[in-house]
Amino acid sequence: MVVEREHAPVNGRKKPQEPARTHREVADELRARIRSGTLQPGQRMPTQAQLADEFGVERGTVRQALRILQSEQLLTNVSKGSPATVAPDPGKALTGPDALPLPTTVALAPRIADAFAAPHVTIDALCLTAVSLTLAIGEPLRQIHAGRRKPAKVDVRVLLPGRDIDLAFPVPVAGRGGAGPVHERWLAMRNAQGQVLKHNLLALRATHGIDVSVSFRALPFTPPVKLYLLNGTEALFAYYTLTRREERVGEEQVEMYDAEGTRSTLFAFEQGAGPRDSSFVRQSQLWFDALWETISSELVLTD
Repeated sequence: MVVEREHAPVNGRKKPQEPARTHREVADELRARIRSGTLQPGQRMPTQAQLADEFGVERGTVRQALRILQSEQLLTNVSKGSPATVAPDPGKALTGPDALPLPTTVALAPRIADAFAAPHVTIDALCLTAVSLTLAIGEPLRQIHAGRRKPAKVDVRVLLPGRDIDLAFPVPVAGRGGAGPVHERWLAMRNAQGQVLKHNLLALRATHGIDVSVSFRALPFTPPVKLYLLNGTEALFAYYTLTRREERVGEEQVEMYDAEGTRSTLFAFEQGAGPRDSSFVRQSQLWFDALWETISSELVLTD
């Protein structure tokens, strides 16, 4: 079963118990509405006052969010005096050859959905937990269930860090290395996301008669980057940028080094988009295949 966080109503009100959102979080939510079609091309946005009321933020925060979306060519007419307008072709801004790099949560799903238009879909991923891939797969699954996509075959390969290695991150600032609550939480997330990804894809065999294969292998190191290869023709690449933050793990507050992969900026390279892009795609595929066939090992996702 695919679970999707529902979009709040455009003119709804923010629940009192929710923390105040940043301008980037407001931009992420509005971008998701544009991508999903909740906000249609050419549609006038709610006023800045209405958006400020909905998200429980100041108008300055809303203006910052709208300017981000205008810089991404998703909105036009962003000003203090009148509501902004959704761009006539926001899909081109999100996935076209001139699209600006966007956070993984925004950019990955539409590109994977496009990859599912092929009769034989291949996805190779190298990442830390597979959470972004699991979320992004939800979009093509919805399109398959709606009858808008029907590949004959889907092959997915995922490289993840092994369970027993000393992770470079996430790790506590004090007492780095070895097992501990931070490592165990990462391991539980890695296993849970992998299980959900595998279950959702393999379910297509029974529901739609699609030939599906999902394989995982373990890396002996912590990947400093994430990589997605789609149908051998597109490479999506992002850096894991580390931050130092405090977070509750179990019963205690832990200061740790970690990276928020879902927000990592995703850079897209396509075969045929020029010699540099084509070379990057080819070399990325060779790199992934070499890791898969040499130093990686069997990975068993346990509960």
